[in-house]
Amino acid sequence: MLAWANREALARTLATGQAHYWSRSRQAPWRKGESSGHTQRVAEIRLDCDADTVLYRVDQAGPACHTGQATCFSTVVGPDGALSEEPDPGAHLLTRLATTIAARAEERPAGSYTSSLLTSGVPKVSQKVGEEAVEVVVAANAEDAGRLAAESADLFYHLLVLFRAKGVELQDVLRELDARRR
Repeated sequence: MLAWANREALARTLATGQAHYWSRSRQAPWRKGESSGHTQRVAEIRLDCDADTVLYRVDQAGPACHTGQATCFSTVVGPDGALSEEPDPGAHLLTRLATTIAARAEERPAGSYTSSLLTSGVPKVSQKVGEEAVEVVVAANAEDAGRLAAESADLFYHLLVLFRAKGVELQDVLRELDARRR
């Protein structure tokens, strides 16, 4: 989302660890989620090169947008200028891939490799993850960096399919990684 922040909002954010902003319409500070419950725990604060723009990296609880969308940027402008509403799964490639896998799980389109994996069940998907992990190890020890990258991509994909098959959300895994980083 995009919001205004002033010194007071930034000070409150630093003091509480929760995202605070400045409401231009109310001319008052506000904490994200104070009425909706859709809070933002601030993991990191960054400044741009001119130090006139603040970026909060947050752990979002619920949707960020007041419309109920995950992001405030759900309107896509087509090449002809036409507008369409499309949920934005997030900027990170793994998030977008997990969203595509979730759609395949829901829709089960004919001919989809993802659908066939999910239909075959957790034991088959787990087996594929194991095979891909072995291929990563082989590539790391006996092949070039390009092959390692390709095998790692296969492993990431199959792990995401396994997460879907087991009902594990990518965001839960990322949260666990972030907790370990700290």
